[in-house]
Amino acid sequence: MPRGSVSKGGLRGVHLRYWVLDACYNRAMSEEAAHVLVVDDDKRLRALLRKYLTEQGFRVSVANGAADARQQIASLAFDLLVLDIMMPGENGLALTQSLRRSSAVPILLLTAMSEAEDRIAGLDRGADDYLAKPFEPRELVARIRSILRRAPREAVAAREIRFGGLAFDPRRRVLLRGTEEIRLTTAELDLLDALARRPGEAVNRDELAREAGGGDSSRQIDVQVARLRRKIEDDPRFPRYLQTVRGRGYRLLVD
Repeated sequence: MPRGSVSKGGLRGVHLRYWVLDACYNRAMSEEAAHVLVVDDDKRLRALLRKYLTEQGFRVSVANGAADARQQIASLAFDLLVLDIMMPGENGLALTQSLRRSSAVPILLLTAMSEAEDRIAGLDRGADDYLAKPFEPRELVARIRSILRRAPREAVAAREIRFGGLAFDPRRRVLLRGTEEIRLTTAELDLLDALARRPGEAVNRDELAREAGGGDSSRQIDVQVARLRRKIEDDPRFPRYLQTVRGRGYRLLVD
C-alpha cells in the first residue's frame, strides 16, 4: 500500500470515530439546549420559528394562544418565552403581566406596534425585550441569546411539575398529592428530580445513576424506579407516568 494511503477498513474506522464524536456532540448540545416556548396565534409563523430556532440549537415548543401557553408552563420548564402581543383573547401584554406575578422566566415580545408607548407598555409589564414585526430571524436569535446570557438558566429552570394529581416542587424537593406530602427517600427524590428536569424525554439508566447519586449501578436505578412507582402510580404494574422506554431507559410523563 502506498505511503499515506488509507485502507477501506481504516477509512471505515475513521468514519466510525467521527460518527461517534459527532453523536456525542449532538447529544450534549441537545441536553444543554435552552427550551423556548413560542406563543403566537399565526400557525405559519409558529411553524417557521419552530423550524428556524431548532436549527439554531434550541429546544422549541409552540402554543397557539395564552390558554395553551398556560397549560404548558404549568407542567414544563422553559428558559424563555417568545410572545406575540396581538393575540385574540388574552393578549401578550396581559399574559406577561400575569406571569410576572409568580415567574421570573425571561419574556421576549413580538409586536407589530410602531408607537414607542406601546413598546414601553410591554417592558413596563415585565418583558425583557421586544422585537418589531416584520423582523430578521437572525436578530430574533441574537436577542434570545442576549437575554439568556443575562438570565442564568438555573434561576428559571426549576418549576413545579404536575402529573396524575401529584405536584413535584424541585426547589423544595417535595412531592404533594393535594396538600398531603408523599414521603420519598433521598434516592427516590434524586431520581424524580433527574427525570423532572427532562419531562417527557427518555433518560438512560447510566445517566440516571450518575445524576441520582447511584454511581455506576444502573441496576440500582431499576430498584429505585420500582419503589417510586409504588408511591406515584395507581397500578405500578402498568405505569402511566414513570414509563420504561425499551432500549433507552425511563421517562416521566407530565400533564
